[in-house]
Amino acid sequence: MTAEYKVDGGVAVITLNNPPVNGLGHATRSAIADGIRRAEDDPQVKAIVITGAGKAFSGGADIKEFNTPKSLAEPTLHTVLNLLEQAGKPVVAAIHSVAMGGGLELALGCHYRVAAPGAQIALPEVKLGLLPGAGGTQRLPRVLGLEMALNMIVSGNPVLSEKLAGTRLFDQLVEGDLLQGAIAFANKIADVRPLPLVRDRKIDYPDHEAFLQFSRNTVKAVAGPFPAPLKCLEAVAAAVTSPSFEEGLKVERELFRALVQTTESKALRHAFFAERAASKIPDVPDSTPQRPIKSAAIIGAGTMGGGIAMNFANAGIPVKLLEMKQEALDKGLATIRKNYENSMKKGKLTQEKFDQRMAAISGTLDYNEIGQADIVIEAVFEDMDVKQTVFRKLDEVMKPGAILASNTSTLDLDKIAAFTRRPQDVIGLHFFSPANVMRLLEIVRGAKTGADVLATAMALSKKIRKVGVVSGVCDGFIGNRMIEQYSRQAGFLLEEGALPEQVDRAIEKFGFAMGPFRMGDLAGNDIGWYIRKRRYIESPEISYSKTADLLCEMGRYGQKTSAGWYDYKAGDRKPYPSQVVNDMIVKHSADIGVERRKISDQEIVERLVYALVNEGAQLLDEGIALRASDIDMVYLTGYGFPLHRGGPMLYADIVGLPNVVSAMEKFARGRHGEAWKPAPLLARLAAEGKTFN
Repeated sequence: MTAEYKVDGGVAVITLNNPPVNGLGHATRSAIADGIRRAEDDPQVKAIVITGAGKAFSGGADIKEFNTPKSLAEPTLHTVLNLLEQAGKPVVAAIHSVAMGGGLELALGCHYRVAAPGAQIALPEVKLGLLPGAGGTQRLPRVLGLEMALNMIVSGNPVLSEKLAGTRLFDQLVEGDLLQGAIAFANKIADVRPLPLVRDRKIDYPDHEAFLQFSRNTVKAVAGPFPAPLKCLEAVAAAVTSPSFEEGLKVERELFRALVQTTESKALRHAFFAERAASKIPDVPDSTPQRPIKSAAIIGAGTMGGGIAMNFANAGIPVKLLEMKQEALDKGLATIRKNYENSMKKGKLTQEKFDQRMAAISGTLDYNEIGQADIVIEAVFEDMDVKQTVFRKLDEVMKPGAILASNTSTLDLDKIAAFTRRPQDVIGLHFFSPANVMRLLEIVRGAKTGADVLATAMALSKKIRKVGVVSGVCDGFIGNRMIEQYSRQAGFLLEEGALPEQVDRAIEKFGFAMGPFRMGDLAGNDIGWYIRKRRYIESPEISYSKTADLLCEMGRYGQKTSAGWYDYKAGDRKPYPSQVVNDMIVKHSADIGVERRKISDQEIVERLVYALVNEGAQLLDEGIALRASDIDMVYLTGYGFPLHRGGPMLYADIVGLPNVVSAMEKFARGRHGEAWKPAPLLARLAAEGKTFN
């Protein structure tokens, strides 16, 4: 049973019990409805309390039932709320820990609400591109007032119950045992009539029109490409302006239906489920034993190593940074301190937390001092000989059972594992720069990586607040292997007639955080140059535009040299178009005999994005990526792909795979047409009218 019924004195207690967050699935809704009817029919029962078992009152809709017939089956949440409101005996919601979404709407349908301090109260539907669909936009303003309710619904952010004490949302804040307090409260109001209904309350807000108009302007400015925040506002406005509660509900329902159909909501819901799916590894069940991670070590205190160390310190795991020279170690530790001091200045960190985190990070120049760490992550230069030296040494000094991880972004992890006598303990943990900020962690599974090591890495990614995505071993793994095709197309576009600022502008207008040339300048153009030099030897059949090499030969490595694809001024990260670079590009086109042409923004976007899609399909075909949604997660959390488009694979699904293939056929007739052969999986799905997701 997903809800339990018992009678305590004259009070019926209905306890939701559908772990982990008492989601309001069909069985739970049915059990609530049955409990209400049972209490109504029992003459001994004077009042009813609804509460939640475990760690929540209720987190809202049951996500396992999303997009299934069960989510719409009777009794719906609307039906349950009608039952509560029409009950002849008072119903009290006893709220603790979490009341979100439909869980809060359920409480708002009760006659009374009592809460424990520290409960998180929210209507977070806007974060899925939706609005509260069971009367939340109509009832919350009636208990919190227009302004506070609007802020909560449009932001979707949780508010602690004690901050809402004194509003009409809660009739009492209960210190101590919540259930006993709720039963005592129920006994106290058992005979009070008429029973109070939230729907009958008036919203009193003088000059609400002026406030709503001001709010529309504010919300429009911050909502960006997402329609849900403004629709939330219109639904809340209907609570004030509609002639009746029922009319307001009707507006809410229509707006909800419209939002469900938008690509933006589909993209947000896709990202929500993709993040949860990414942690499931088919042949590594949840019951797989994990190794304890109580201490960590990082090899290399540069930008990457320092950023990785901060993740461990933030999670309360002590970490030791190892460097070869005292000067490099001091510099790394000073950078970490400065990063934390900046967070403190911005009010994001207390002095106490600052002290704790700095105390968790120490440095050493001696490999023997890291031997007892549970995990060691190598963050040294991207060169196989350097990695070999480090892993041979780690094999020597690390205790048995320690996890040996590499932060390599492109190199063969199986080769790295073979430098040790314990390949089962070796895994790739590819962090993205800046490592203390970026959410993505590519978890690279070697041919011999142990299942317990993989399970531990996945659990660790959650502990250090990353989105872990598993990749097989190949050059570049998921993210960098795909971005290479994207970068190749960006280079070819320059040779054919575009300039860096046009390419960047087009893809940023599409929604990317940063275009390929601004990204190159930020990361360092010399890194790509180094990788290409390796490719020229290992894969001579792959063609590249020479413009990027010419740029590096001019010493223009990006922001670090104040000159890359763009010019930079001292203390200013803004990119300024460079005449020198543009002249070099135009001259190069002439040197290779290409007549430059006008290239549309649409062609730029299609060539860059479809290059990602095609390589993504290839990765799925090869089994490097487990699922299309994993690829989307990599691009949403690591590469600035626009969230409102849901990732490259979902975007291709929405455009329609036959349309993607026909655009590729057109590009195949142009220069470097060999790059546009559809991956077998893409061709197959397009021919069958299917999708990746």
